[in-house]
Order: sequence, then structure tokens, then C-alpha cells
Amino acid sequence: MDVIIKKVLNKIINSGYEAYLVGGYVRDYLLGIKSLDVDICTNALPKDLHKIFPNNNNLNNYGGFNLKIKNYNIDITTYRKELKYEKRKPVKIEYINSLEEDILRRDFTINSICMDSNEKVIDLTNGVNDLNNHVIKMLGNIKKRLNDDPLRILRAIRFATVLNFHLDKELYNNIKENYQLVSNLSDIRIKEELTKIFLNKNYLVGLNLLKELKILEVLQIDFDEIVYVNDISGMWAQLKINKNYGFTKQEIRNIINIKEIINGGVINNKVLYKYGLYNALVAAEILQIDKKIVNKMAKKLPINNEKDLQITAKEILEITKIEPVKLNVYKKNIINLILDGKLNNNNKEIKKYLKLIS
Repeated sequence: MDVIIKKVLNKIINSGYEAYLVGGYVRDYLLGIKSLDVDICTNALPKDLHKIFPNNNNLNNYGGFNLKIKNYNIDITTYRKELKYEKRKPVKIEYINSLEEDILRRDFTINSICMDSNEKVIDLTNGVNDLNNHVIKMLGNIKKRLNDDPLRILRAIRFATVLNFHLDKELYNNIKENYQLVSNLSDIRIKEELTKIFLNKNYLVGLNLLKELKILEVLQIDFDEIVYVNDISGMWAQLKINKNYGFTKQEIRNIINIKEIINGGVINNKVLYKYGLYNALVAAEILQIDKKIVNKMAKKLPINNEKDLQITAKEILEITKIEPVKLNVYKKNIINLILDGKLNNNNKEIKKYLKLIS
């Protein structure tokens, strides 16, 4: 355990309260995975935490404290019961003084393992056994837990993907019966979970689970074959999507551009000029074209944009006598000839070409 985390735990303990590491950090620690996101649970109330950390006013989303120390993001939350949910958010909670009760409100057994400041593991739900058996098992009444927060469906599949675990049979069957619940989730939440699945090299496990559990039908997503690339726009570009999952304008442009390059199946000067190097490189990886070749092509590109064209609009109009409305057609034609290597980007040669066709 890092000395930073130990100090935070001991600061709470030395103030007369309990404090334990819990959740993803402990799970990853036991799996030998380094994590910078740390969750601490305690019987100290928020008002007590204010006294323990007087110079910190960063409340987390759960009424606890958030500390950012060096690279660590540390959330400290008081033991609680979640009494009522609305739109997957606990709108009514009760602070309690029992670690066990707090643990039982968590989603999966592998996320309910605790550790004290001396690195002693406290396992109240048999989570270590499930961790060793590579199984994602939900705590409590599964149907109720999924109805309370349907995001748990996607989280279960995400953990199965990222950790290369399998879903517990009972959890699998409950998701299969209640898969329609994901339609209640916001596009942003869906996108966040799917992004974590798609960017993992084990992505096919997640995609296949999403497909066989009919979740992709609800999400209006489909796929045939997908080549892994460490670029989220490149992964989304290989899917058939009928909804905008909160994509930014730039993400939409990138997805459309990469998809068009993939559909074309080639990368040449015209593709590099139209779509840019970033989109071309992502598409090249999907098309299994050597990216070194694409980079060399980009360096030798005879023209990068219209501003590089070695002739002015005025000169084109004077030579061709065309109406200004046709100017862009002529410019495009000249640029295509340059990109094809049939015309040099040279003022004299372009003028000579224009005189020949006028």
C-alpha cells in the first residue's frame, strides 16, 4: 500500500473512527493491477471529515470527501444505507455505523472486499473466492438491484470484459430477463461504459455478451467484424449505430471520416488530403495497411490544403473566363490532378493547363 493512502487512512483512524479501503482499488490490488482511484469507507460523518480534513471542501457525488494527492484520486464516504432510488440515483440515504451493512449495498462481491491500514483483507461476502474463480457475482436481490440501477448491467459486462471474468449464472439469467432496462439509461452513461469495453483488448468478450443478451438491440448498435485499435473513434466507426450517444461534433466527424475511409478500402493522396493524417492512420490500422507507408505518403503529399494551391482565384477566372460560381469545380479539378501526380503544384504549369482546357 502506498504511504500516501496509508497516511489518509491513519488520519481518520487516529481521530477515533474506522476507515477501510474498499472497492476497485482493493480488487485491483489483489489482482496485481495498479490503480490510482481509491475508495475509503468510514463511520466518520461528513461533519467529522470536515474536522479531520479542515482545508478540503471537495465533496464527492455521494456526500463524502474527495482528495487529490499527487496522482491519487481518493473518495472518502460515510457508511450508509440507500433507502430509495429515482432514475438510478439514491435520493434517500441513511448514515449508519456498520461496515457490514455498508458493504452489502455495493454491486458485486469482487468490489466489496475491504482492506485495513495494515493491509489485512476483510472479506464479508466471499469476494476473494469469486476473484480467484474469475466470476462477476451480484450482491443482494439481483432483480431489484438491476431495477434500482440498470447501469449495473453494463458495469457487469464491462468488468467481465476488462478482467476477463465470466458472469455468474444467476446474474446472467437476470440480465437476460431484464435487458430492456438499459433503455432507461442516459446516452452519456451508456457511452462511458461502452467506451471502457471497446478500448479494452478483450473487447470481443463484451461485444459478444452485449449481443447475446440482446442489449445491442436496445441500444440500436450492431457489428460484423471489428479490428481492435486503441482509438475510440476508430472502434465506434466499425459499428452500425443508429443513435448519437453524446458524441461531440469532432467525434462525429472523426467517426464518419474513418468509416468512409474504411468503406473505400484504400489510402492514397486523395484520402490523406480529404480526411487528414489522423483519420487515415486510424483507418490504416483497421484496414491492416502499414502506418509507416501512410506517414511517408503524408510527408510527400504534394498539396495539403486549398491554401497551398499555387494559383489565385483571380488568375483562374482571368484565364478561363468562367463564371465565379464554377470556380470551386475548377479548383477541385486542379487539386485532384496534383494529388494524382498528373500536374505539378506550380503557378506556370497550372496556368498552362488552364489555357489548354479553356
